[in-house]
Amino acid sequence: MTFLPTDEQRAFARSLDAMLTAADTPAAVRAWAGGDPGPGRALWGRLAEAGVSALAIPEEYEGLGLLPVELAHAFVELGRHAVPGPAVETVATAVLLGELARLGEPGPAKRLLPGLASGERTATLTIAGVETVRHTVPYALDADRADTVLVVRGEELWRAPGHGPVRVSADPARRLARPAPGGELLAEGPAVTVAAGQARRWAMLATAAQSLGVGLALLDRTVAYARQRAQFGTPIGAFQAVKHRLADTLLALEFARPLLFGAAVTMTPGDLAAAKVATGEAGYAAARTALQIHGAVGYTEELDLSLWLRKARPLRNAWGDPATCRATVIGAYSRTGS
Repeated sequence: MTFLPTDEQRAFARSLDAMLTAADTPAAVRAWAGGDPGPGRALWGRLAEAGVSALAIPEEYEGLGLLPVELAHAFVELGRHAVPGPAVETVATAVLLGELARLGEPGPAKRLLPGLASGERTATLTIAGVETVRHTVPYALDADRADTVLVVRGEELWRAPGHGPVRVSADPARRLARPAPGGELLAEGPAVTVAAGQARRWAMLATAAQSLGVGLALLDRTVAYARQRAQFGTPIGAFQAVKHRLADTLLALEFARPLLFGAAVTMTPGDLAAAKVATGEAGYAAARTALQIHGAVGYTEELDLSLWLRKARPLRNAWGDPATCRATVIGAYSRTGS
């Protein structure tokens, strides 16, 4: 059995890397965090032209079909370049609407999916568990920037009329707000619950891929810094303690990589949870290594490194924190006896 990306998948990832490198993505991230979404939206437009927005949308709604492996490749690059915005949530929205259409509720998909596929519109999504239906819904990412804000409450899918006050997370480029109550009821019934479960799985995959990309970016920048920063006349990268720390970081990221792409092939809950926890922990460990080897200066606003440092922990907890993912893995594999 061969488990390697195809030439087309490699070429797709390389083309996204080249495009995002040339696009000065750090400037777009800083503008997004500072209240100017223009550069970030322009970046989204270029990603849409490359086909990224259509990777989780059925062909009958102007997408490319459901392509989780290609989506994982794309989101590794989005993480490596710290692309701002509700990219994961747009994917989750697309999967939710596509699954609803497959289950006999095509109306919302006809209205919303073509705009998401072309990149003309963005969406954010929050899914409230049964225990929160009577109280409040979770925060939605970038509800103030997304064109469409969707909320799943139990067996109901709502299009929110707005949002509450915006709060900034540990990552200034991740803006959080609770959707306003009410709005338009788009669908209801058991199909909504099924579609929401499918949307969660794709969101886990995209977030895991972003975490891996963030970790790789942090490692690349830290290795470069260790080569040029000298103490006692010697680059700090020559010291054994630094070498070992960087090697451990590389190993964690490379061990997480096959879990991610294996999950993209199977899309089973256990494999997705394993990928999410492995990439999240590896990305977060890369952030700790980067901060230590940079002597804590990585937190300063002047260094672009801070753009990735601040993403690692929120991504680790988004769409399934480590404890939840570990419980899912244990439950899945204890049942199968693996």
